[in-house]
Amino acid sequence: MAIGALTPPPPSENPAESLVEFPDNRLLIDLCGEYDRNLAEIEQKLGVQILRRGNLLAIHGEEAAQKEAVEVLGALYQRLESGRDVGQGDIDREIRMGGGETETGTRDGDQLEMFRGGPVEIKTRKKLVEPRTEAQKAYVLNLFQNEMAFGIGPAGTGKTYLAVAVGVSMFIGGHVDKIILSRPAVEAGEKLGYLPGDMKEKVDPYMQPLYDALNDFLPGKQLAKLMEEKRIEIAPLAFMRGRTLSNAFVVLDEAQNATTMQMKMFLTRLGEGSRMVITGDRTQIDLPRGMHSGLADAERLLSGIDRISFNYFSASDVVRHPLVAAIIRAYDADMEKS
Repeated sequence: MAIGALTPPPPSENPAESLVEFPDNRLLIDLCGEYDRNLAEIEQKLGVQILRRGNLLAIHGEEAAQKEAVEVLGALYQRLESGRDVGQGDIDREIRMGGGETETGTRDGDQLEMFRGGPVEIKTRKKLVEPRTEAQKAYVLNLFQNEMAFGIGPAGTGKTYLAVAVGVSMFIGGHVDKIILSRPAVEAGEKLGYLPGDMKEKVDPYMQPLYDALNDFLPGKQLAKLMEEKRIEIAPLAFMRGRTLSNAFVVLDEAQNATTMQMKMFLTRLGEGSRMVITGDRTQIDLPRGMHSGLADAERLLSGIDRISFNYFSASDVVRHPLVAAIIRAYDADMEKS
């Protein structure tokens, strides 16, 4: 099989191998990675062996695994041809997504036109963000398409990260005037006591994951200026009461720790021209015993309403360290037994 060339590779004498030809040797070097670490990553994840022969790669292994490796290598090479880099996250995404993007179909809104027939990408000031699983891809499309979207699933599945990335993309594209990020200031099992400092210093430790996400997408000086101008706000959920949030991209993180009344209060802040994203993990509720999570009520009451989407993630969508997925599966299995 030839990638990006009209001349097919020489036929393999070994039926247990697939040959793939790459015409640009410089791109092939980038595809293989330093010390062939990209090839090693594909070998480890797909259970194949990849040997380099000039501008050919010979893939050994089971037939299905060979085919998948060819598709992944082809998608990564096309990525390099388009001028983009290839990193470990890109390899992981192509393996999870089956070696490439498919037609995304017809969607409303001019900001969705960029996805038509091409990869789903979120452009921010500092980086290009791409979904790494099918569930993440569906989630991102719903974030652009719907005025209210829920992302529910375990830690490490990119729920908040992708939501903030879409918010930044819509902000720099002029689709919203501000970004508002919020989460309940609830302690995760331990008592932190009275924190020192002013109000901002007291609540900042709870908001740190949101700061981390923003710092990934916006240059430090620009982020500081936008926060000073109140065009980007990070505030505890309690501070949302009494506000009408118009022309804003609003994210509520850790929504499983919002009470029923807090959730209703937050959802009814939605103003003209705004988008809301609510993310949470039903297995990590830190509310006091006997207090009901508002996220569960929102699922039950709102799932049939048009323009409100619900996306669900599982351990297979975890994009942190592979051990995180194994840990989540272990806890899920234990909960099913009890």
